Amino acid sequence: MSAPSLAPAVVPAGATAVVPWLDLAGDAAARAIVLPGRVVSRGELRDLVDAAARQLPGPRRLVLVAMDNRPEALVSYLAALREGHAVLLAPSDRPDALDALRAAWDPDVEVAPDGTVLVHRHAPATELHPDLALLLSTSGSTGSPKLVRLSWDNLAANAEQIASFLQIRESDCAATSLPLHYCYGLSVLHSHLARGASIALTDLSVVDPCFWDLARAAGVTSFAGVPWTFEMLERSGFADRELPSLRYVTQAGGRLDPDRVRHWAELGRERGWDFFVMYGQTEATARMAFLPPDLATTHAGAIGRPVPGGAFEIEDGELVYSGRNVMLGYATTAADLALGRTVTRLRTGDLGRRRPDGLYEVTGRSSRHVKVLGHRVDLDVVEQRLRVAGRDVRVAGREGLVAVTVRDCGDQGAVKRAVSDVAHVPLGAVRVVEVTEHPTLPGGKVDQRGIVTLAGAKPDETRAAPHPVVPQEGSVERLYAVTLHRDHVPHDATFASLGGDSLSYVEVSLRLESLVGGLPAAWHVTSVARLQVLADEVARSASRPAADGTDDAATRTAYGLDGADGRLARARRRRTVETSVWLRALAILLIVGTHADLFSLQGTAHALLVLVGYNVARFALTAPRRRDRLRALARGLVRVVAPTLAVVVPAHVVWGYYEPRNLLLANWVFGEERLGPPWRFWFIEAIVLALVVAIALTALPAVARAERRWPFGLPVALTLASFTLRLELFELPVPRMQGSALVVLFLFFLGWAIARVSSPRERWVVTAGAVLLVGTFSGNPARDALSLAVVLALVWWPTTRMPGGLVPIVQVLAASSLFVYVIHWQVLEHLWRRPLLAFVGSMVVGIAYWLVWTRALPWAGGKLSTPDRKRGGALSVPAPTVVG
Repeated sequence: MSAPSLAPAVVPAGATAVVPWLDLAGDAAARAIVLPGRVVSRGELRDLVDAAARQLPGPRRLVLVAMDNRPEALVSYLAALREGHAVLLAPSDRPDALDALRAAWDPDVEVAPDGTVLVHRHAPATELHPDLALLLSTSGSTGSPKLVRLSWDNLAANAEQIASFLQIRESDCAATSLPLHYCYGLSVLHSHLARGASIALTDLSVVDPCFWDLARAAGVTSFAGVPWTFEMLERSGFADRELPSLRYVTQAGGRLDPDRVRHWAELGRERGWDFFVMYGQTEATARMAFLPPDLATTHAGAIGRPVPGGAFEIEDGELVYSGRNVMLGYATTAADLALGRTVTRLRTGDLGRRRPDGLYEVTGRSSRHVKVLGHRVDLDVVEQRLRVAGRDVRVAGREGLVAVTVRDCGDQGAVKRAVSDVAHVPLGAVRVVEVTEHPTLPGGKVDQRGIVTLAGAKPDETRAAPHPVVPQEGSVERLYAVTLHRDHVPHDATFASLGGDSLSYVEVSLRLESLVGGLPAAWHVTSVARLQVLADEVARSASRPAADGTDDAATRTAYGLDGADGRLARARRRRTVETSVWLRALAILLIVGTHADLFSLQGTAHALLVLVGYNVARFALTAPRRRDRLRALARGLVRVVAPTLAVVVPAHVVWGYYEPRNLLLANWVFGEERLGPPWRFWFIEAIVLALVVAIALTALPAVARAERRWPFGLPVALTLASFTLRLELFELPVPRMQGSALVVLFLFFLGWAIARVSSPRERWVVTAGAVLLVGTFSGNPARDALSLAVVLALVWWPTTRMPGGLVPIVQVLAASSLFVYVIHWQVLEHLWRRPLLAFVGSMVVGIAYWLVWTRALPWAGGKLSTPDRKRGGALSVPAPTVVG
């Protein structure tokens, strides 16, 4: 198969002749850039580029552009290209990368993100080949000085290839969901400019509601994402967003698991948009292959077909690509910038095969590069820098993992942090193993696969605890360390994996909301590193100056700079709170008030059993290892039983209240079928039974496999099966009371199902289930209506905005709800027939009980933990939400 012909060299003055979209011709009134509160027309953009071009000195120079997703940086980039300069693109938010590029390439001119031009010299210092248009880093965030040399024809060809297979129209608008200094994000800009389409320009994260506000306002028709993007979207409730203008979604930057490809393809089919899986590298300008959307569900493991005009060959098992978008070659020194084409075919470093159906598939990696969160990491660079620093290491890797063996390391935690710093990847993507000898093959070469296998089998945490590091004040790491009583918080840890529970998540969620400017829907299973990215975005936006050097609100809004800092200012008045938090607070007030005869509003206890299942599924059932899930459930069981028996036992033994069966929390088994004091703790008994059943189910390998395969279907099936215990289809060996733990078990499983909702269809399924099962449970319309209202609020509104002044009150009420519930009966014994005093007294005593238990007792509450030798820290297992 012959390589497609390559365009001849062109003089830089003819840049727009080879890359016609650089002149921004066409309808001057058509929109080009959409910002919050402002639309920049194609004519306006052309004028801005003209003005920026006049600030750049001639003749042709090497121009470093510090790039980000702001209009000033975009204009500077287009101006430098249009004037025929060779552009060295750098991330503006990475001072270390900027410094490394300056030192290695000594650019003639530098343009700051705000458009400020800094001229280092008045004559070019380096000879530049006339074909050279753009220089991009090949190794992502490792800081390697090796650059990819791209030509004018590369830019034109790949933009047209992408626009062709995506069928981009002039009416399309793409959201900048990726950084523009990243080749994938840049290709979105190029391909849309090539077709006269527009972009919605923003640096907001896809988990930020303001991103989607802009998307809807702009009528966005597409957005792009790397695997991490889709993980965050899935956790933040993207499936429920109404985006009527969306036509397609693209994915690249690393392999997405086939089951997730099918998930997104099916979601797109259901919602009316296409899902494109793409394959590419910086060396190919951006894209080399795409998988047509109609094949995504049936061929989810394939990379698809070559882009128009491209071709693949398989040589010695390696994918080799040919096409007009193949780079000129690499540059490792300034002299290389004068070179012409040194590469005509791209050896991708990926092992692959051509399937019988003509589609291509990547089967592995053959080179010394791996991708971590969409970034290519040069393993040789990482190893060299560590060895220069005196570390005896060997570095290998696979997608998502940098694996290191080290001899005589002394402190594995320090080695891990060094690898993370050099490679600029999260700590969770690094595994370090101390060895006496590095793994080698029979011929003496380093056994790369052996290093990966060894690191995967023996993470560094199994050998020694990481060296304690004092987290930075105001960071997510610091927040978790303080609130969850941890000496060490890994960057890949989550609230759930650190042992966060329904008691601590109240405080953590409220503090986290103030850090990230808005609470992501799945924050409890989002890593510290990724939450810190959001917090950093908020901090950067809050400190960003206005476009004209003033702090004019209108100017800031026009340029899209009002997002994070505006939200922080408004946060003083209103805060985002998880709906489950204020439901707990409201419920305990209604329960105690009803029991004190202050008013009569029944129904929240049954609804909050749903909330128990919801939180158990979120906090205790998220760990990948079954052992950890079992430990979490057992710990949750203890955290419910201990404070309950601390009240029930002395009440029975000293004052004669209740029955011996209450000491076992087994009144639902041995009690009489009539209401009375022994039934006062039915809600706690129901939680205990639910946790015991959950432990039994989790211990079964078959159930664990079913939960992985059908994360939503399994709890739905358990809900329906356990609901039959409510129906009088057969005799039960225990009382069939509305408060019987066996009869209300289905409510726990319904909450579990709600926690696993990941699509609109599933949300409607649990809504229908709630209406049918909860809405008719007691036969009392008013009571069932209140129960149903609580459940539907949980289903449809996972977070709520409320006045900031209410948040501390809600926090205390929600966090203390279990303790108020278990002790309020004893308070009521002394204050019957004085409703208001009984209500207030119960709340005060309950909150005091919570404070004593969690603050004054070192062996209880939030500080109750057991060492986890394998993780090098304390293990705190989640307790469920317990309000009745």
